Amino acid sequence: MERTAHILVVDDDREIRDLVGGFLTKHGYRASLARDGQEMKKVLLDHSIDLVVLDLMMPGEDGLSLCRNLRAKSNIPVIMLTAMGEETDRIIGLEMGADDYLPKPFNPRELLARIKAVLRRAGEGGQTAGDRNVLKFEGWKLKVNERELLSAEDMVVPLSGGEYELLLAFLERPQRVLSRDQLLDFARGRDAQPFDRAIDVQVSRLRKKLEPDPKEPVLIKTVRGGGYIFAAKVEKVDG
Repeated sequence: MERTAHILVVDDDREIRDLVGGFLTKHGYRASLARDGQEMKKVLLDHSIDLVVLDLMMPGEDGLSLCRNLRAKSNIPVIMLTAMGEETDRIIGLEMGADDYLPKPFNPRELLARIKAVLRRAGEGGQTAGDRNVLKFEGWKLKVNERELLSAEDMVVPLSGGEYELLLAFLERPQRVLSRDQLLDFARGRDAQPFDRAIDVQVSRLRKKLEPDPKEPVLIKTVRGGGYIFAAKVEKVDG
């Protein structure tokens, strides 16, 4: 029997919490609600959560700080809710490790579609690469089935869902110029809205984790007017 996905909704607005929680329950999900960071942390300790819907603006510890701290400890997908749909808020949210974003006010059906898309991407980790269990490059290893990035010292380097999908898109198409639109399609699927800066932010985050000098990248290179190219050779091996 397939396990019911458990969604945690964190928002200080009770009406929004109840609306989203009820909508998710109606559509077959298990939903837990939290009004602030303290309640969020308690739920995460007590339950196995599959995805967090996290409001950006809250009293006390805000959504950006909570997202950053969560990303440092786990790979649980995060969808950030941003007031007014400000581009700066979306960019900062992605920089903190959010997998997707949705501006307020939002249609619950659109949020549901985003949740399904993010959960689907999170659950498809090893499927797109078939039997290519490990992708090796420049001393690094991406264990596709486990969604783990290992350094040359075999240390696990945490990746957000978006970072993982983007890195996998690069590694499956090395030494090939990829436009931002192609990367959005490869990494995030047809559910993504056109938002070039989202790719730029994720590339910046990957560079900080992969490159010896992120300001002078040798792995993920920018192609003026073209997009990006993963310059290293990639070896596909069984795990």
